[in-house]
Amino acid sequence: MRRFIRSICLTVLIVAATGLFAQSGADDPVLKAMQAEMERSKTKLQLDQQKKPYYIEYAITDQDEYAADAVFGALQTDLRSRARILRVLVRVGDYKQDDVVGQNESAVQLAPFENDVPAIRLAIWLATDAAYKRALEQFTEKQAALKQFENSDPQPDDFAHAPVVNNIGTLAKMQLDTATWKKNLETVSAMYRTDPKLDSFAVVLRATVTNKYFLNSEGSTTRNGSVTYLYNIEGSTQAPDGMRLDRSAGKVVAAPAELPTLDGLKDDAKTLMGTLAALREAPIVEEQYRGPVLIAPDAASDLLKSLVGDNVLGRRPQPGDNARVMGPFANEFKSRVLPDFVTVVDDPTKVSLGGHTLLGHYDVDDEAVKATPVTVISQGKLVSYLTDRTPVRDFPSSNGHGRSSPVTSARPGIANFFVTSSEPLDKDKLKAKFIELCKAHDQKYCYRVETLSPRLAPRLLYRVYVSDGHEELVRGARFDQLDTRAIRSDLVALGNDEEAFNTITPSPASIVVPSMLFDELDIKRANAAKEKLPDYPPPDLKGN
Repeated sequence: MRRFIRSICLTVLIVAATGLFAQSGADDPVLKAMQAEMERSKTKLQLDQQKKPYYIEYAITDQDEYAADAVFGALQTDLRSRARILRVLVRVGDYKQDDVVGQNESAVQLAPFENDVPAIRLAIWLATDAAYKRALEQFTEKQAALKQFENSDPQPDDFAHAPVVNNIGTLAKMQLDTATWKKNLETVSAMYRTDPKLDSFAVVLRATVTNKYFLNSEGSTTRNGSVTYLYNIEGSTQAPDGMRLDRSAGKVVAAPAELPTLDGLKDDAKTLMGTLAALREAPIVEEQYRGPVLIAPDAASDLLKSLVGDNVLGRRPQPGDNARVMGPFANEFKSRVLPDFVTVVDDPTKVSLGGHTLLGHYDVDDEAVKATPVTVISQGKLVSYLTDRTPVRDFPSSNGHGRSSPVTSARPGIANFFVTSSEPLDKDKLKAKFIELCKAHDQKYCYRVETLSPRLAPRLLYRVYVSDGHEELVRGARFDQLDTRAIRSDLVALGNDEEAFNTITPSPASIVVPSMLFDELDIKRANAAKEKLPDYPPPDLKGN
């Protein structure tokens, strides 16, 4: 969860900041333009004798972004950008059967970011025309394609009804001392001088203000503003055998007050550099290990998001596919997918945990459906999916988990994902159980995982020796067959040390998880590429 994308166009969202317009939105020129064009489209949008739209939605994402990077003590990026992204979705047919098949039927284009109502209306008009013509073409193609499935089981409706919602929130603006932060980035990235074996060392800051507008032909209108601040420290080095070693550390937070001070950044940088130095000297993991593994909350957040969070989404299969949803849990409804002591609840209504803002909080989702807590796994059994307005079998309506991007229409997504145990163990009891399992497996040592890579490979992996509990860092490992079967059958305990980890892809969310103890997992030596070390030393930078 510590790995972030270093992209200037990075889109990150979180909870509201300071407003610019009246709470009612009556004076908001963007809403005025959207409302005026919606009324025109509802009465005038029809091509010759073709079908009229039965549903139209307009979404505008107004983004103000700041990006700064410092590398080796020098500022590399210092950019401020602004854009309004317009997305229009038109549906023809009816709620039972329409033209939509996938997620990308929307027409997308840039809209003026100045508050010029006629200019914004013109952009909306052009996008609406394009979306309507595309919908007509797709409706004809879809009808032809569905003929081959006429004798198949009845399918759910294509689109669900939803109550009309009006939720006009406060617009947001950026609040950041950029001058101070640029100096901090330079100061911290200059710490590379203390370790001449570092190949790269950078400190990154991203701040993004996102004001989102949504309007549909059913009468729903929403507006919300959010700001997020992302910082990351990134470094790489090589072991004596040439193995490339990368580490990063950072967070996504809701306000400048949640960002670290200069001293805090320095402490994080020292820790990261110390880890890289230790990895250089660490032994390579053995060829194969099978036995108990203790996974810290940081690594557990990545693991549970990938193997559970992504699989409880009610994503509708393609026409002709009789599965309930897509993914490994497609046929697991009302079946056990986790041990019976584990319950999973996704709750977008939760604002914070332990004084830290949760990224997944919202009042209404991106389809103007009220946010709802959903228990997806109860005592190990899959009892529900997270759904948007595209029905799936046994789930005909949305439970408020439709999440969109600026350029794609909504699809199911997690929000605040809480994983809890009915029998949590405190730190000492969890460690004792871990050691007991190691002894039962007749192991000299077992493994503890602190962090994972984006591909769920152990990035910080420690041998924990049974004799005295001391730890030894190792490198070059991967899991073998770490999948949904493993978390169902081999997970034996959870801790009581829950932590919240924010993620920004594919949509803002928070994973709240404790430590996880597995009775048996396979760890193998990875086929890590090794690069030739530099043939001559780096320049002497002392005093420069």
